[in-house]
Amino acid sequence: MLVFIVRRLFVSALVFLASTVIIFILSTNIRDPLAEARSLPADRQRAAIAEITERMHLDEPVLVRYFLWLKDAVRGDLGVNRDGLSVNSMLEGAFSATLQLVTGAVVIAIVLGITIGVISALRQYTALDQTVTFAAFVFFALPVFWVATLLKQFLAIDFNDWLANPEISPPFIGGISLLVGLGCASLIAGDRPTRIKVFAGATVAMAGLLTYFSLAEWFARPALGPGVIALTAVAGAIAFTMLVGGGLEWKPPLQASLIAAALGTASSIVLDPILDKATLGTILILGGVTLAICVALAWFLGGELYRRAAIPAAVFTGLFTGAVVFTDRMLSSFADYSESVGGRPISTIGPNTPNYEGTFWEHGLDSFGHLALPTLALVLISLASYTRYTRASMLEVMNQDYVRTARAKGLSERAVITRHVLRNGMIPITTLIAYDIGTLIGGAVVTEQVFGWQAMGQLLLGGIEVGDPMPIMAFYLVTGGAIVLFNMIADIAYAFLDPRIRLS
Repeated sequence: MLVFIVRRLFVSALVFLASTVIIFILSTNIRDPLAEARSLPADRQRAAIAEITERMHLDEPVLVRYFLWLKDAVRGDLGVNRDGLSVNSMLEGAFSATLQLVTGAVVIAIVLGITIGVISALRQYTALDQTVTFAAFVFFALPVFWVATLLKQFLAIDFNDWLANPEISPPFIGGISLLVGLGCASLIAGDRPTRIKVFAGATVAMAGLLTYFSLAEWFARPALGPGVIALTAVAGAIAFTMLVGGGLEWKPPLQASLIAAALGTASSIVLDPILDKATLGTILILGGVTLAICVALAWFLGGELYRRAAIPAAVFTGLFTGAVVFTDRMLSSFADYSESVGGRPISTIGPNTPNYEGTFWEHGLDSFGHLALPTLALVLISLASYTRYTRASMLEVMNQDYVRTARAKGLSERAVITRHVLRNGMIPITTLIAYDIGTLIGGAVVTEQVFGWQAMGQLLLGGIEVGDPMPIMAFYLVTGGAIVLFNMIADIAYAFLDPRIRLS
Protein backbone atom coordinates (compact mmCIF):
# COMPACT_ATOMS: atom_id res chain seq x y z
CA MET A 1 0.00 0.00 0.00
CA LEU A 2 2.75 2.46 0.96
CA VAL A 3 4.69 1.72 -2.24
CA PHE A 4 1.54 2.28 -4.28
CA ILE A 5 0.84 5.65 -2.61
CA VAL A 6 4.43 6.86 -3.08
CA ARG A 7 4.44 5.78 -6.73
CA ARG A 8 1.10 7.48 -7.40
CA LEU A 9 2.27 10.65 -5.67
CA PHE A 10 5.41 10.77 -7.81
CA VAL A 11 3.58 10.19 -11.10
CA SER A 12 0.78 12.61 -10.17
CA ALA A 13 3.29 15.30 -9.26
CA LEU A 14 5.02 14.99 -12.64
CA VAL A 15 1.71 15.11 -14.54
CA PHE A 16 0.51 18.04 -12.45
CA LEU A 17 3.76 19.96 -13.00
CA ALA A 18 3.59 19.41 -16.77
CA SER A 19 -0.02 20.57 -16.84
CA THR A 20 0.86 23.81 -15.03
CA VAL A 21 3.23 24.67 -17.89
CA ILE A 22 0.44 24.19 -20.44
CA ILE A 23 -2.11 26.15 -18.39
CA PHE A 24 0.33 29.02 -17.83
CA ILE A 25 1.15 29.32 -21.55
CA LEU A 26 -2.53 29.23 -22.47
CA SER A 27 -3.49 31.79 -19.82
CA THR A 28 -0.89 34.26 -21.09
CA ASN A 29 -2.42 34.14 -24.57
CA ILE A 30 -6.08 34.57 -23.65
CA ARG A 31 -6.15 38.34 -23.83
CA ASP A 32 -3.80 41.31 -23.91
CA PRO A 33 -3.44 42.49 -20.27
CA LEU A 34 -2.43 45.96 -21.52
CA ALA A 35 -5.63 46.51 -23.53
CA GLU A 36 -7.27 48.71 -20.89
CA ALA A 37 -4.06 50.68 -20.26
CA ARG A 38 -3.76 51.49 -23.98
CA SER A 39 -7.24 53.03 -23.94
CA LEU A 40 -6.24 55.60 -21.29
CA PRO A 41 -5.43 59.24 -22.17
CA ALA A 42 -1.93 59.82 -23.51
CA ASP A 43 -0.66 61.45 -20.31
CA ARG A 44 -1.52 58.36 -18.27
CA GLN A 45 -1.06 55.64 -20.84
CA ARG A 46 2.73 55.27 -20.71
CA ALA A 47 2.90 55.14 -16.91
CA ALA A 48 0.07 52.57 -16.69
CA ILE A 49 1.68 50.34 -19.33
CA ALA A 50 5.06 50.51 -17.61
CA GLU A 51 3.53 49.69 -14.21
CA ILE A 52 1.61 46.64 -15.48
CA THR A 53 4.58 45.46 -17.52
CA GLU A 54 6.86 45.55 -14.50
CA ARG A 55 4.29 43.94 -12.20
CA MET A 56 3.49 41.07 -14.59
CA HIS A 57 7.03 40.71 -16.04
CA LEU A 58 5.63 41.20 -19.55
CA ASP A 59 9.09 42.10 -20.83
CA GLU A 60 10.26 38.52 -20.14
CA PRO A 61 9.65 35.41 -22.30
CA VAL A 62 6.73 33.18 -21.31
CA LEU A 63 8.91 30.36 -19.95
CA VAL A 64 10.91 32.78 -17.83
CA ARG A 65 7.68 34.17 -16.42
CA TYR A 66 6.52 30.60 -15.68
CA PHE A 67 9.66 29.74 -13.73
CA LEU A 68 9.41 33.00 -11.81
CA TRP A 69 5.85 32.03 -10.85
CA LEU A 70 6.89 28.45 -10.00
CA LYS A 71 9.73 29.64 -7.76
CA ASP A 72 7.33 31.83 -5.75
CA ALA A 73 4.55 29.20 -5.74
CA VAL A 74 6.86 26.58 -4.19
CA ARG A 75 7.41 29.02 -1.31
CA GLY A 76 3.65 29.54 -0.96
CA ASP A 77 3.57 32.98 -2.61
CA LEU A 78 1.17 33.12 -5.58
CA GLY A 79 2.18 36.69 -6.44
CA VAL A 80 -0.09 39.62 -7.24
CA ASN A 81 -2.69 40.12 -9.93
CA ARG A 82 -2.64 42.75 -12.63
CA ASP A 83 -3.94 45.40 -10.23
CA GLY A 84 -1.37 44.63 -7.53
CA LEU A 85 -3.69 42.70 -5.18
CA SER A 86 -2.36 39.65 -3.37
CA VAL A 87 -3.51 36.46 -5.09
CA ASN A 88 -3.09 34.57 -1.79
CA SER A 89 -5.70 36.78 -0.15
CA MET A 90 -8.01 36.49 -3.16
CA LEU A 91 -7.66 32.70 -3.15
CA GLU A 92 -8.32 32.45 0.57
CA GLY A 93 -11.61 34.34 0.32
CA ALA A 94 -12.70 32.55 -2.86
CA PHE A 95 -11.85 29.09 -1.53
CA SER A 96 -13.72 29.58 1.76
CA ALA A 97 -16.78 30.83 -0.15
CA THR A 98 -16.63 27.83 -2.49
CA LEU A 99 -16.39 25.38 0.40
CA GLN A 100 -19.40 27.03 2.01
CA LEU A 101 -21.33 26.81 -1.26
CA VAL A 102 -20.53 23.30 -2.50
CA THR A 103 -19.98 21.24 0.68
CA GLY A 104 -23.65 20.91 1.51
CA ALA A 105 -24.59 20.37 -2.14
CA VAL A 106 -22.03 17.56 -2.58
CA VAL A 107 -23.05 15.75 0.64
CA ILE A 108 -26.78 16.01 -0.08
CA ALA A 109 -26.39 14.95 -3.72
CA ILE A 110 -24.24 11.93 -2.79
CA VAL A 111 -26.47 10.71 0.06
CA LEU A 112 -29.79 11.28 -1.73
CA GLY A 113 -28.50 10.12 -5.12
CA ILE A 114 -27.10 6.84 -3.82
CA THR A 115 -30.17 6.20 -1.65
CA ILE A 116 -32.62 6.82 -4.49
CA GLY A 117 -30.48 4.80 -6.89
CA VAL A 118 -30.41 1.81 -4.53
CA ILE A 119 -34.20 1.94 -3.99
CA SER A 120 -34.77 2.30 -7.73
CA ALA A 121 -32.62 -0.76 -8.44
CA LEU A 122 -34.42 -2.83 -5.82
CA ARG A 123 -37.77 -1.79 -7.36
CA GLN A 124 -36.69 -2.31 -10.98
CA TYR A 125 -39.37 -1.58 -13.62
CA THR A 126 -41.93 -0.54 -11.01
CA ALA A 127 -43.77 2.80 -11.13
CA LEU A 128 -41.21 4.19 -8.67
CA ASP A 129 -38.28 3.13 -10.85
CA GLN A 130 -39.83 4.60 -14.00
CA THR A 131 -40.64 7.86 -12.21
CA VAL A 132 -37.09 8.15 -10.84
CA THR A 133 -35.64 7.36 -14.27
CA PHE A 134 -37.79 10.01 -15.96
CA ALA A 135 -36.98 12.64 -13.31
CA ALA A 136 -33.26 11.84 -13.47
CA PHE A 137 -33.13 12.35 -17.24
CA VAL A 138 -35.10 15.60 -16.96
CA PHE A 139 -32.85 17.06 -14.25
CA PHE A 140 -29.71 15.89 -16.04
CA ALA A 141 -30.78 17.73 -19.21
CA LEU A 142 -31.78 21.00 -17.52
CA PRO A 143 -29.33 23.92 -17.90
CA VAL A 144 -28.20 25.10 -14.48
CA PHE A 145 -28.71 28.80 -15.23
CA TRP A 146 -32.38 28.12 -16.10
CA VAL A 147 -32.91 26.06 -12.95
CA ALA A 148 -31.29 28.78 -10.84
CA THR A 149 -33.48 31.48 -12.39
CA LEU A 150 -36.66 29.46 -11.72
CA LEU A 151 -35.58 28.88 -8.13
CA LYS A 152 -35.02 32.60 -7.62
CA GLN A 153 -38.51 33.35 -8.92
CA PHE A 154 -40.58 30.65 -7.22
CA LEU A 155 -38.59 29.74 -4.09
CA ALA A 156 -37.36 33.22 -3.23
CA ILE A 157 -39.56 35.99 -4.57
CA ASP A 158 -42.91 34.16 -4.53
CA PHE A 159 -42.17 32.22 -1.31
CA ASN A 160 -41.09 35.36 0.54
CA ASP A 161 -44.29 37.09 -0.58
CA TRP A 162 -46.37 34.09 0.52
CA LEU A 163 -44.84 34.16 4.03
CA ALA A 164 -46.60 37.46 4.68
CA ASN A 165 -49.88 35.48 4.70
CA PRO A 166 -48.97 31.75 4.84
CA GLU A 167 -52.30 30.18 3.92
CA ILE A 168 -52.26 26.98 1.83
CA SER A 169 -54.99 26.75 -0.79
CA PRO A 170 -57.17 23.58 -0.98
CA PRO A 171 -56.02 22.72 -4.56
CA PHE A 172 -52.38 22.89 -3.44
CA ILE A 173 -53.14 20.70 -0.42
CA GLY A 174 -54.88 18.18 -2.66
CA GLY A 175 -52.09 18.10 -5.23
CA ILE A 176 -49.26 17.69 -2.71
CA SER A 177 -51.23 15.06 -0.77
CA LEU A 178 -51.81 13.00 -3.92
CA LEU A 179 -48.12 13.17 -4.83
CA VAL A 180 -47.09 12.07 -1.34
CA GLY A 181 -49.65 9.26 -1.42
CA LEU A 182 -48.39 8.04 -4.80
CA GLY A 183 -44.80 8.21 -3.59
CA CYS A 184 -45.51 6.19 -0.44
CA ALA A 185 -47.52 3.59 -2.39
CA SER A 186 -44.70 3.16 -4.90
CA LEU A 187 -42.25 2.38 -2.09
CA ILE A 188 -44.35 -0.58 -0.91
CA ALA A 189 -43.56 -3.96 -2.45
CA GLY A 190 -46.90 -5.55 -1.50
CA ASP A 191 -49.99 -6.40 -3.53
CA ARG A 192 -52.47 -3.91 -5.01
CA PRO A 193 -54.87 -3.76 -2.01
CA THR A 194 -51.94 -3.01 0.30
CA ARG A 195 -50.72 -0.24 -1.98
CA ILE A 196 -54.21 1.26 -2.16
CA LYS A 197 -54.43 1.32 1.63
CA VAL A 198 -50.99 2.95 1.91
CA PHE A 199 -51.93 5.49 -0.77
CA ALA A 200 -55.17 6.41 0.98
CA GLY A 201 -53.58 6.62 4.42
CA ALA A 202 -50.62 8.73 3.27
CA THR A 203 -52.86 11.05 1.24
CA VAL A 204 -55.27 11.66 4.12
CA ALA A 205 -52.43 12.11 6.63
CA MET A 206 -50.62 14.63 4.41
CA ALA A 207 -53.84 16.54 3.72
CA GLY A 208 -54.57 16.75 7.44
CA LEU A 209 -51.02 17.87 8.22
CA LEU A 210 -51.03 20.64 5.58
CA THR A 211 -54.47 21.80 6.70
CA TYR A 212 -53.20 22.09 10.26
CA PHE A 213 -50.13 24.02 9.09
CA SER A 214 -52.35 26.42 7.17
CA LEU A 215 -54.87 27.05 9.96
CA ALA A 216 -52.16 27.44 12.62
CA GLU A 217 -49.98 29.64 10.34
CA TRP A 218 -47.13 27.30 11.21
CA PHE A 219 -44.87 28.59 8.46
CA ALA A 220 -44.87 32.06 10.00
CA ARG A 221 -43.72 30.73 13.40
CA PRO A 222 -42.43 27.19 12.82
CA ALA A 223 -41.26 24.82 15.56
CA LEU A 224 -41.25 21.07 16.19
CA GLY A 225 -41.83 20.83 19.92
CA PRO A 226 -41.02 17.96 22.33
CA GLY A 227 -43.76 15.68 20.95
CA VAL A 228 -42.54 15.77 17.35
CA ILE A 229 -38.92 15.50 18.49
CA ALA A 230 -39.77 12.37 20.50
CA LEU A 231 -41.72 10.71 17.68
CA THR A 232 -39.00 11.51 15.13
CA ALA A 233 -36.27 10.22 17.45
CA VAL A 234 -38.11 6.93 18.05
CA ALA A 235 -38.69 6.50 14.32
CA GLY A 236 -34.99 7.14 13.74
CA ALA A 237 -34.06 4.58 16.41
CA ILE A 238 -36.18 1.91 14.74
CA ALA A 239 -34.87 2.77 11.27
CA PHE A 240 -31.19 2.74 12.29
CA THR A 241 -31.66 -0.51 14.20
CA MET A 242 -33.08 -2.08 11.06
CA LEU A 243 -30.32 -0.68 8.83
CA VAL A 244 -27.14 -1.11 10.90
CA GLY A 245 -28.24 -2.82 14.12
CA GLY A 246 -29.01 -6.29 12.81
CA GLY A 247 -32.79 -5.87 12.63
CA LEU A 248 -35.59 -5.48 15.16
CA GLU A 249 -35.29 -9.11 16.28
CA TRP A 250 -32.04 -8.23 18.08
CA LYS A 251 -33.25 -6.63 21.33
CA PRO A 252 -30.02 -5.08 22.78
CA PRO A 253 -29.31 -2.82 19.76
CA LEU A 254 -32.97 -1.73 19.70
CA GLN A 255 -32.91 -0.98 23.43
CA ALA A 256 -29.71 1.04 23.12
CA SER A 257 -31.17 3.03 20.22
CA LEU A 258 -34.46 3.74 21.99
CA ILE A 259 -32.67 4.88 25.17
CA ALA A 260 -30.40 7.13 23.08
CA ALA A 261 -33.51 8.64 21.48
CA ALA A 262 -35.12 9.17 24.90
CA LEU A 263 -32.00 10.82 26.33
CA GLY A 264 -31.72 13.09 23.30
CA THR A 265 -35.37 14.15 23.60
CA ALA A 266 -35.02 14.84 27.32
CA SER A 267 -31.84 16.85 26.73
CA SER A 268 -33.75 19.25 24.48
CA ILE A 269 -35.76 20.29 27.56
CA VAL A 270 -33.07 20.08 30.24
CA LEU A 271 -30.45 21.95 28.20
CA ASP A 272 -32.84 24.69 27.06
CA PRO A 273 -30.99 27.52 28.90
CA ILE A 274 -27.66 26.42 27.41
CA LEU A 275 -29.10 26.10 23.91
CA ASP A 276 -30.59 29.60 24.11
CA LYS A 277 -27.06 31.05 24.33
CA ALA A 278 -25.34 28.42 22.21
CA THR A 279 -22.21 28.94 20.15
CA LEU A 280 -20.47 26.74 17.62
CA GLY A 281 -18.16 25.49 20.38
CA THR A 282 -21.16 24.56 22.53
CA ILE A 283 -22.69 22.54 19.69
CA LEU A 284 -19.41 20.69 19.05
CA ILE A 285 -19.01 19.87 22.74
CA LEU A 286 -22.59 18.60 22.97
CA GLY A 287 -21.99 16.49 19.86
CA GLY A 288 -18.90 14.94 21.42
CA VAL A 289 -20.76 14.22 24.66
CA THR A 290 -23.61 12.63 22.67
CA LEU A 291 -21.16 10.41 20.83
CA ALA A 292 -19.47 9.28 24.06
CA ILE A 293 -22.77 8.55 25.85
CA CYS A 294 -24.14 6.54 22.93
CA VAL A 295 -20.97 4.44 22.64
CA ALA A 296 -20.95 3.75 26.39
CA LEU A 297 -24.65 2.93 26.33
CA ALA A 298 -24.29 0.45 23.47
CA TRP A 299 -21.14 -1.03 25.01
CA PHE A 300 -22.91 -2.04 28.22
CA LEU A 301 -26.31 -2.97 26.79
CA GLY A 302 -24.96 -4.80 23.75
CA GLY A 303 -22.66 -7.13 25.61
CA GLU A 304 -20.07 -9.18 23.80
CA LEU A 305 -22.62 -10.75 21.47
CA TYR A 306 -24.46 -7.65 20.19
CA ARG A 307 -21.92 -4.89 20.84
CA ARG A 308 -20.78 -4.50 17.22
CA ALA A 309 -24.36 -4.00 16.08
CA ALA A 310 -25.51 -1.87 19.02
CA ILE A 311 -22.77 0.77 18.80
CA PRO A 312 -23.50 2.05 15.27
CA ALA A 313 -27.26 1.89 15.85
CA ALA A 314 -27.05 3.92 19.07
CA VAL A 315 -24.52 6.41 17.70
CA PHE A 316 -26.56 7.11 14.55
CA THR A 317 -29.71 7.46 16.63
CA GLY A 318 -28.06 9.85 19.09
CA LEU A 319 -26.59 12.06 16.39
CA PHE A 320 -29.86 12.00 14.44
CA THR A 321 -31.81 13.05 17.54
CA GLY A 322 -29.30 15.83 18.13
CA ALA A 323 -29.83 16.99 14.55
CA VAL A 324 -33.60 17.06 15.12
CA VAL A 325 -33.14 19.14 18.29
CA PHE A 326 -30.79 21.45 16.38
CA THR A 327 -33.43 21.86 13.65
CA ASP A 328 -36.09 22.64 16.25
CA ARG A 329 -33.99 25.42 17.74
CA MET A 330 -33.34 26.88 14.30
CA LEU A 331 -37.03 26.84 13.42
CA SER A 332 -37.94 28.47 16.74
CA SER A 333 -35.76 31.46 15.80
CA PHE A 334 -37.25 31.80 12.31
CA ALA A 335 -39.90 34.41 13.17
CA ASP A 336 -37.40 36.77 14.81
CA TYR A 337 -34.91 36.35 11.97
CA SER A 338 -37.55 36.88 9.27
CA GLU A 339 -38.68 40.09 10.94
CA SER A 340 -35.10 41.36 11.22
CA VAL A 341 -34.50 40.94 7.46
CA GLY A 342 -37.75 42.57 6.40
CA GLY A 343 -39.72 39.37 5.85
CA ARG A 344 -37.38 38.12 3.10
CA PRO A 345 -35.65 35.08 4.70
CA ILE A 346 -34.77 33.39 1.38
CA SER A 347 -32.04 35.45 -0.23
CA THR A 348 -30.90 35.49 -3.85
CA ILE A 349 -27.62 37.42 -3.62
CA GLY A 350 -24.35 36.68 -1.83
CA PRO A 351 -23.33 34.34 1.00
CA ASN A 352 -24.70 36.40 3.94
CA THR A 353 -26.49 39.57 4.98
CA PRO A 354 -23.95 42.42 5.33
CA ASN A 355 -23.42 43.68 8.88
CA TYR A 356 -26.11 41.37 10.27
CA GLU A 357 -26.18 40.97 14.06
CA GLY A 358 -28.13 38.21 15.76
CA THR A 359 -27.93 35.07 17.87
CA PHE A 360 -26.12 31.90 16.87
CA TRP A 361 -29.39 30.41 15.61
CA GLU A 362 -30.30 33.53 13.64
CA HIS A 363 -26.87 33.59 11.99
CA GLY A 364 -27.43 29.94 11.09
CA LEU A 365 -30.76 30.83 9.47
CA ASP A 366 -29.06 33.67 7.62
CA SER A 367 -26.45 31.30 6.17
CA PHE A 368 -29.14 28.76 5.30
CA GLY A 369 -31.30 31.40 3.60
CA HIS A 370 -28.39 32.42 1.37
CA LEU A 371 -27.26 28.84 0.71
CA ALA A 372 -30.68 27.28 0.06
CA LEU A 373 -31.15 28.26 -3.59
CA PRO A 374 -27.61 27.72 -4.98
CA THR A 375 -27.32 24.45 -3.05
CA LEU A 376 -30.64 23.21 -4.41
CA ALA A 377 -29.63 24.17 -7.95
CA LEU A 378 -26.39 22.18 -7.67
CA VAL A 379 -28.13 19.22 -6.00
CA LEU A 380 -30.80 18.90 -8.68
CA ILE A 381 -28.18 18.67 -11.43
CA SER A 382 -25.77 16.33 -9.57
CA LEU A 383 -28.52 14.13 -8.14
CA ALA A 384 -29.40 12.71 -11.54
CA SER A 385 -25.86 11.41 -12.18
CA TYR A 386 -25.54 9.68 -8.81
CA THR A 387 -29.00 8.14 -9.13
CA ARG A 388 -28.42 6.69 -12.59
CA TYR A 389 -24.88 5.43 -11.91
CA THR A 390 -25.93 3.82 -8.61
CA ARG A 391 -28.94 2.11 -10.17
CA ALA A 392 -26.91 0.73 -13.09
CA SER A 393 -24.08 -0.46 -10.83
CA MET A 394 -26.48 -2.12 -8.37
CA LEU A 395 -28.36 -3.96 -11.15
CA GLU A 396 -25.09 -5.23 -12.62
CA VAL A 397 -23.88 -6.57 -9.26
CA MET A 398 -27.26 -8.12 -8.38
CA ASN A 399 -26.91 -10.47 -11.37
CA GLN A 400 -23.50 -11.81 -10.30
CA ASP A 401 -23.01 -15.42 -9.27
CA TYR A 402 -21.78 -14.64 -5.76
CA VAL A 403 -25.01 -12.75 -5.01
CA ARG A 404 -27.10 -15.77 -6.00
CA THR A 405 -24.80 -17.93 -3.90
CA ALA A 406 -25.31 -15.66 -0.89
CA ARG A 407 -29.09 -15.98 -1.24
CA ALA A 408 -28.79 -19.76 -1.67
CA LYS A 409 -26.79 -20.00 1.57
CA GLY A 410 -29.78 -18.54 3.42
CA LEU A 411 -28.57 -15.01 4.13
CA SER A 412 -31.30 -12.47 4.74
CA GLU A 413 -32.11 -10.06 1.91
CA ARG A 414 -30.86 -7.14 4.02
CA ALA A 415 -27.48 -8.87 4.50
CA VAL A 416 -27.23 -9.71 0.80
CA ILE A 417 -27.94 -6.12 -0.23
CA THR A 418 -25.72 -4.35 2.32
CA ARG A 419 -22.76 -6.74 2.51
CA HIS A 420 -22.52 -7.96 -1.08
CA VAL A 421 -24.50 -5.88 -3.56
CA LEU A 422 -24.08 -2.37 -2.14
CA ARG A 423 -20.43 -2.75 -1.17
CA ASN A 424 -19.35 -3.97 -4.60
CA GLY A 425 -21.72 -1.63 -6.38
CA MET A 426 -20.03 1.36 -4.77
CA ILE A 427 -16.75 0.86 -6.66
CA PRO A 428 -17.80 2.78 -9.83
CA ILE A 429 -19.60 5.35 -7.68
CA THR A 430 -16.38 5.99 -5.75
CA THR A 431 -14.70 7.15 -8.96
CA LEU A 432 -17.62 9.45 -9.75
CA ILE A 433 -17.61 10.94 -6.25
CA ALA A 434 -13.85 11.57 -6.33
CA TYR A 435 -14.03 13.37 -9.67
CA ASP A 436 -17.17 15.33 -8.70
CA ILE A 437 -15.68 16.63 -5.45
CA GLY A 438 -12.46 17.64 -7.18
CA THR A 439 -14.25 19.59 -9.91
CA LEU A 440 -16.78 21.24 -7.59
CA ILE A 441 -13.96 22.58 -5.42
CA GLY A 442 -13.03 24.57 -8.52
CA GLY A 443 -16.28 26.44 -8.11
CA ALA A 444 -19.70 26.39 -9.73
CA VAL A 445 -19.12 29.21 -12.20
CA VAL A 446 -22.65 29.59 -13.57
CA THR A 447 -24.32 29.20 -10.18
CA GLU A 448 -21.98 31.78 -8.67
CA GLN A 449 -22.84 34.21 -11.46
CA VAL A 450 -26.60 33.83 -10.99
CA PHE A 451 -26.53 34.14 -7.19
CA GLY A 452 -23.75 36.72 -6.89
CA TRP A 453 -21.14 34.64 -5.03
CA GLN A 454 -17.50 35.76 -5.11
CA ALA A 455 -15.89 32.31 -5.09
CA MET A 456 -13.47 30.17 -7.10
CA GLY A 457 -15.43 30.47 -10.32
CA GLN A 458 -15.31 34.25 -10.13
CA LEU A 459 -11.56 34.09 -9.48
CA LEU A 460 -11.12 32.16 -12.73
CA LEU A 461 -13.42 34.42 -14.75
CA GLY A 462 -11.70 37.53 -13.41
CA GLY A 463 -8.32 36.28 -14.60
CA ILE A 464 -9.69 35.31 -18.02
CA GLU A 465 -11.42 38.66 -18.58
CA VAL A 466 -8.23 40.70 -18.10
CA GLY A 467 -5.68 38.16 -19.39
CA ASP A 468 -4.03 37.77 -15.97
CA PRO A 469 -2.41 34.31 -15.48
CA MET A 470 -1.90 34.66 -11.71
CA PRO A 471 -5.55 34.14 -10.61
CA ILE A 472 -5.94 31.44 -13.25
CA MET A 473 -2.93 29.53 -11.93
CA ALA A 474 -4.16 29.88 -8.35
CA PHE A 475 -7.49 28.43 -9.46
CA TYR A 476 -5.76 25.55 -11.25
CA LEU A 477 -3.50 24.75 -8.30
CA VAL A 478 -6.52 24.17 -6.07
CA THR A 479 -8.73 22.43 -8.63
CA GLY A 480 -6.04 20.25 -10.20
CA GLY A 481 -4.59 19.37 -6.82
CA ALA A 482 -8.03 18.39 -5.51
CA ILE A 483 -8.70 16.14 -8.51
CA VAL A 484 -5.33 14.37 -8.10
CA LEU A 485 -5.84 13.95 -4.34
CA PHE A 486 -9.39 12.62 -4.47
CA ASN A 487 -8.63 10.24 -7.32
CA MET A 488 -5.83 8.80 -5.23
CA ILE A 489 -8.23 8.44 -2.30
CA ALA A 490 -10.64 6.64 -4.63
CA ASP A 491 -7.91 4.20 -5.71
CA ILE A 492 -7.12 3.40 -2.08
CA ALA A 493 -10.83 3.01 -1.25
CA TYR A 494 -11.14 0.31 -3.94
CA ALA A 495 -9.06 -2.07 -1.83
CA PHE A 496 -11.36 -1.63 1.15
CA LEU A 497 -14.54 -2.01 -0.90
CA ASP A 498 -13.33 -5.09 -2.78
CA PRO A 499 -10.73 -7.34 -1.08
CA ARG A 500 -9.92 -8.87 -4.47
CA ILE A 501 -8.21 -5.63 -5.45
CA ARG A 502 -4.59 -5.49 -4.30
CA LEU A 503 -2.91 -2.14 -4.75
CA SER A 504 0.54 -3.65 -4.24
